Parts: sequence; structure tokens; C-alpha cells
Amino acid sequence: RPCRHHRGAGRAVVVSGSPSCGVVVYARDPDRIARFYSAVLGLEPVGRDAHHVVLEGAGFQLVVLRVPDGIAAGIEIAAPPERRHDVAIKPVFFVPSLAAVGRAVAANDGIMNAPKDWLFQGRIVCDGTDPEGNVIQFRASAG
Repeated sequence: RPCRHHRGAGRAVVVSGSPSCGVVVYARDPDRIARFYSAVLGLEPVGRDAHHVVLEGAGFQLVVLRVPDGIAAGIEIAAPPERRHDVAIKPVFFVPSLAAVGRAVAANDGIMNAPKDWLFQGRIVCDGTDPEGNVIQFRASAG
């Protein structure tokens, strides 16, 4: 569903229905990555074609977009996946349980770092990677 942007008080205001935010992840194997995020985060597939898979849940949309063949040929995916350190953004997902997410990540070919005593805004923080090495972060309530 396309969003309309309005200007108000010097800032853009997004007017749309659900979802209200999202992320695009580029992948060599969009189906595999879509299965990972669906299993780990409970996102549901709502659309697909030869180039992308769209997942949604709880006001959030994740689009898994196929890397163009010319670029994909130069990308090697290791098993277990090697963390991609050269990215400028890390998606954050708020989850009810780091333990449950950790089990789902491991069962779906991702890697979850060992939880640390790292709190940010009252939440325990733990990084991991998806099956293609994209760095992701999970946060759960510290209480």
C-alpha cells in the first residue's frame, strides 16, 4: 500500500494504513531469507514475485529483494554465515524472549550472539546474523 507524504510544521508526516514501518533486505536467496524472518519473527508472507518476497506482521513490513544476478555471482555465502561488517544499518526487532528467538534463529540457519549484560533503554540487547550474514539486533524487556 503506497504511503502519502504531507508536510506539516517543517517535517514530513507519513499517512498510511498498516504497516507503519519496514525494512528492505537484499538476498541471494529471497525464499530462504523470507523463511528465516517468518520463522524467527512470526511475519506472514503477503506477496511475492520473481524478485521479492513481502512479509508483514504487527504494523511492520519486511521486503526481501533478490540481489541482481551480476552482483549475486560475486557473493559467497558461508555455512555458518559470515557476518557482513560493511553495512551502514542494522535492523532492530523487539521480541518478548531472547531465549525463544535464539532457538528460532539457530533452527533456521542464523547465528545468535551469546547474550551479554548489555542494557539499552531498559531492554537486554543481543546481536545476530541471518543466514546470509546480515547483522540484526534483538531487544527484549529486562524485567
